[in-house]
Amino acid sequence: MFTLPQKESRAPATCPGPTSIQDLDRNYGDDLERECSRKPDRKLPEYCGASGPTAMLSSDSSCLSSRGRVIKWFWDSAEEGYRTYHMDEYDEDKNPSGIINLGTSENKLCFDLLSRRLSQSDMLRVEPSLLQYPDWRGHLFLREEVARFLSFYCKSPNPLKPDNVVVLNGCASLFSALATVLCEAGAFLIPAPYYGAITQHVYLYGNVRLVCVYLDSEVTGLDTRPFQLTVEKLELALQRANSEGVKVKGLILINPHNPLGDIYSPGELRDYLEFAKRHELHVMVDEVYMLSVFEKPTAYRSVLSLEGLPDPQRTHVMWATSKDFGMSGLRFGTLYTENRDVATAVASLCRYHGLSGLVQYQMAQLLQDHDWINQVYLPENHARLKAAHAYVAGELRALGIPFLSRGAGFFIWVDLRKFLPEATFKAEMLLWRRFLDNKVLLSCGQTFECKEPGWFRLVFSDKAHRLRLGMQRVRQVLEGKSQVAEEPSSYQTQKPRSQHRMEES
Repeated sequence: MFTLPQKESRAPATCPGPTSIQDLDRNYGDDLERECSRKPDRKLPEYCGASGPTAMLSSDSSCLSSRGRVIKWFWDSAEEGYRTYHMDEYDEDKNPSGIINLGTSENKLCFDLLSRRLSQSDMLRVEPSLLQYPDWRGHLFLREEVARFLSFYCKSPNPLKPDNVVVLNGCASLFSALATVLCEAGAFLIPAPYYGAITQHVYLYGNVRLVCVYLDSEVTGLDTRPFQLTVEKLELALQRANSEGVKVKGLILINPHNPLGDIYSPGELRDYLEFAKRHELHVMVDEVYMLSVFEKPTAYRSVLSLEGLPDPQRTHVMWATSKDFGMSGLRFGTLYTENRDVATAVASLCRYHGLSGLVQYQMAQLLQDHDWINQVYLPENHARLKAAHAYVAGELRALGIPFLSRGAGFFIWVDLRKFLPEATFKAEMLLWRRFLDNKVLLSCGQTFECKEPGWFRLVFSDKAHRLRLGMQRVRQVLEGKSQVAEEPSSYQTQKPRSQHRMEES
């Protein structure tokens, strides 16, 4: 269970192998998911014991505390690869042979819409109260707008209450704050694969580990789809953790799911919540992609839409504007919980993770503008996401590559197992490296704690010219023709009909 080596060594560990629960060598930042992007030949340190590091992580950090060395290690292990990408970032005019980033889950399709809205006069206001210390939960005017916004878009059966809202600077801070206030040195259950940066979010301040509920691509038993989460799998994972003496205090659910794109039905959500109630577990529900469901037949339901939550005092819902509104750089996230003690404790941490008054005012103006959201932004955003998805899905089909996508989020979960010479994470890492050497950045499955080597996450929420060039480079790698090439002109005359809207964006 979550064992950590005691010192650094040097070995090719760009996408390190899995362990029984998981090492701390996963991903590393909310602003850029730097999956598999760290420097090669760097063996990541692990920890020993349940309470933290037991050895020096580097010999040149004697001025740091043990916590400081852990935090620095997370930064170093991620940032070296991150800096490498930014040193060679693709630019259509200045660096056309640079790296195309299909690994970071950001929506880059709607800057034109957002820049116009955020530049309007009603967004620009300065008054004394916005320049002074706010209520640490967030200004009341913002919490009122958040409550109304979530009530409407989550389809809550009853109006949500501003007093149950806490505002922080992003979901990374929310995960960190909840781990800190809910759990001693224990663990949370999480279905795997999952967005791996959560490992860091819950550990650095809260010292909380993650117990993986490993899901399979093969459909067996009563499963109806690949990587399906069931209560039986949750029970087995909890039993294993208990048998190893691990105290599990909570369950993390991501809905819509990252990286699977899966959407839990209302019945499944209730089953998971009932499981958590039986075992007195807190449930943290990340709904950061709830407005990024772009396929009409896809039925998404927020946890807040359920009539009568099984255990409302232990159910905590997170949402942010980073994904649904393409504002990952603005840093706005919100927690909704009926547990006033949890809300108060998290609000106390807003002293360190709060938003400026000016940003709070902008967010309140944005969230209350339902006419713009419903009539301008969401329809166009969904249309652009759908067109970009259709293009990338068509390219994958042309290559004969299986993939999973349920019409939600910004990514496709791609099965590249047949391109591995052997079913190992070393082979997965080598394939990832071939993509990067050919100037396209993807996210390899092990950074999402996928137990099956060969799965990759491919982000499609980008402009047409970058997608075309990125997919050309992917094709070159898979066809054994790896080389940096100029953007092909053939797409201009042979693009599929579904791409026309994406071209216009």
